[in-house]
Amino acid sequence: MKLRTLFAASAMFTTLALPMAASALEVNLTPELPSVDVMHGGKKVTIMRNQDPGNTISADFAMTSRKCPPFCIQPGEVAVGVDTIGELEILQYLKKRSDGDESIIVVDSRTPDWVAKGTIPGSVNVPWDQLNIGHSDPITVQDILENQFGVRNQDGFYLFDQAKTVVMFCNGPWCGQSPTNIRGLLKIGYPASKIKWYRGGMQDWEALGLTTVKPVK
Repeated sequence: MKLRTLFAASAMFTTLALPMAASALEVNLTPELPSVDVMHGGKKVTIMRNQDPGNTISADFAMTSRKCPPFCIQPGEVAVGVDTIGELEILQYLKKRSDGDESIIVVDSRTPDWVAKGTIPGSVNVPWDQLNIGHSDPITVQDILENQFGVRNQDGFYLFDQAKTVVMFCNGPWCGQSPTNIRGLLKIGYPASKIKWYRGGMQDWEALGLTTVKPVK
């Protein structure tokens, strides 16, 4: 990840919001940014790092040797033109979306059983197996593209002029779910410039002690 991108993201946050005073927390996001407020399910959620110095990663993400395949190490670049981003960048997209920018959608590509254990606040669950282009039900795929991603269908052709910037993640560097969806989107013409990939996913999110939320039952 480029340092310039990290610095730009940090600078952007200082102007986007006025989070709680840095002195209120001992474990901040950056030296200047203690927390970020986003909307999730119609409610405000404060994303911050766990303040307990003895906190450890959850058991779900402590395993180091999942069988490959299917749980193989993903490349740093999922596809040409698709930006690989980190935590500060995904926080920036979440903040913009929560502030009313409907041209952005942050997508948790995991299946509901994983999402039930906790997800990133402000994200929307679009299970990868429902968006697995070429394998999933075409009607389901079309519904996702048109009603969630802003893709227009004209005379059987997809038009991407109003398509949203899709920020996708799954379980982490060993998870192929969001990469599968990203490659599928590219095959049907979704602009690479409108796709962002948070490679670290929930593995890195949890490792940094960042806030998670569970679906409302």
